[in-house]
Amino acid sequence: MNNATNHNAEKAIRITTALTFIVAGYEVFRSCQNYRSGMNLLDIASFANADLNTYCLVLILSNIILLPRTILLYKNSGISLKDEIFNKGSLKKDIVLGVTLAVISSLISLLSIVVNKGRTSLAFEGWGSLSVSEILLMVVSLGFVSGICKEIYFRGLAKNFCGNAFGEIAALLLFNVMFGMLDWFNIGHSFIVGLLWIWGYRKSKHLIVPMIAHGGMNLISVVYFLITV
Repeated sequence: MNNATNHNAEKAIRITTALTFIVAGYEVFRSCQNYRSGMNLLDIASFANADLNTYCLVLILSNIILLPRTILLYKNSGISLKDEIFNKGSLKKDIVLGVTLAVISSLISLLSIVVNKGRTSLAFEGWGSLSVSEILLMVVSLGFVSGICKEIYFRGLAKNFCGNAFGEIAALLLFNVMFGMLDWFNIGHSFIVGLLWIWGYRKSKHLIVPMIAHGGMNLISVVYFLITV
């Protein structure tokens, strides 16, 4: 393992850590801001994204701001990000796998309904009806920006820049812990589905699989919310 490998691994960790602290820091701030005596952990966590518009904007801006540094890291290392994302020869197969994992991930999400039964009357009551602009903001931030960018950070950077430093599986697991920390308010759900997306990524060798799975699960969640609200 040479100095360049270590240096690139450090850059990858710094980028992903920065994203984790920015988003999780905002979520913790919002949760603490709404804290009232008698709340349990689920009540506190429910306020992490209660301010929907601000939350979506934080996701969009933090992911986009860090993207140029990430693209430059790939470029300077001689790794084609385009080839890492997809290959024409396996594209159809990868899309099918990504959609399948999106459905499975959404089914796993249903477990959150059981978990959330532990909330009390002090928890965030929900967004209620949303405007068209708010729905579009959710689709863009959760379905596309998060689905695409987070997979580049938490899966792509882990495998391509920290795999040689820590071992591929160890690096992917380490970054998945950070992924779970970023979405701490869903009490481990992100970590669990992240393991599923790691499997899809390693099986296909292309980021498009976890991108579709991640973005697809989020879009299904948005549709589910709109139907049940």
